Amino acid sequence: MIPNLIRRFVIMAIAVPLAAAGARKLSDGLESRRGSNRASRLLRQGADVLQGFKKQPKKRRFSFSR
Repeated sequence: MIPNLIRRFVIMAIAVPLAAAGARKLSDGLESRRGSNRASRLLRQGADVLQGFKKQPKKRRFSFSR
């Protein structure tokens, strides 16, 4: 149980950010050579999803104040 927990932590703490950084760098390289295209946009979107940059605004449950 403990090794599985450690493995998950390592994957989430190290491997996922590295994959996102690699996808972003690859996207930048593609855009510098060929301009913006579908592949570079998809790579950038994938990196954004991995890093969680798509932050949603907080939803107000009750809107008493304006």
